[in-house]
Amino acid sequence: MVEKKQESFTVTDRRLFTSDGEVRREVSEEEISSAPTATAVAEAPPAPVHSTPLDSKVPPPPSADEQKKQADAYQRSSQDLDRRIEQGGHSAKELTMTFERFLASLYMTAMMQLGMMHEEGGQPGVDVIGARQTIDTMSLLAEKTKGNLTPQEQGFLQNGLYELRMAYVEVINALARAPLSANGPVQPGNERTGSVIVGSDKR
Repeated sequence: MVEKKQESFTVTDRRLFTSDGEVRREVSEEEISSAPTATAVAEAPPAPVHSTPLDSKVPPPPSADEQKKQADAYQRSSQDLDRRIEQGGHSAKELTMTFERFLASLYMTAMMQLGMMHEEGGQPGVDVIGARQTIDTMSLLAEKTKGNLTPQEQGFLQNGLYELRMAYVEVINALARAPLSANGPVQPGNERTGSVIVGSDKR
């Protein structure tokens, strides 16, 4: 039986500069002088669409021991905060995050983005792109958590999605019936009309 040799390799960071544009301390002057010029870099072929794991910029996850130590430290800090809250005459249980409270936060965010709610003393505004992304986030949660929710959590999620989608359609229809602006019809993605935001200002 032929034994297969296991090959090992080492990944070395060859970048000359940090993300802030500073020269990395590990890089020698000789490496900098021999680095390709801007012209050479510009002429380099584009990176392949399907990159290998070694090309990924995502750092490796922390080890199980590191995760446990960090989780324990986080737990101790949270317990200390809870004691301070209790000493102030409040209940720390009110701050405990549950799935329903998380959904309620997304629900209220979307309602504010649709102009159905607003902060006390503030003016209502409409951000249809933001509202759509929030609703899509809840839809994604519904898909990813399928089969893992209690009947109460499932009902809360489905009812919230139903109400938000219905409100979103009403807002979109209202915007479609709105009078034209001085520059013509509003084009979603690049215009603002009063307090109604239908896109981003970023180009």
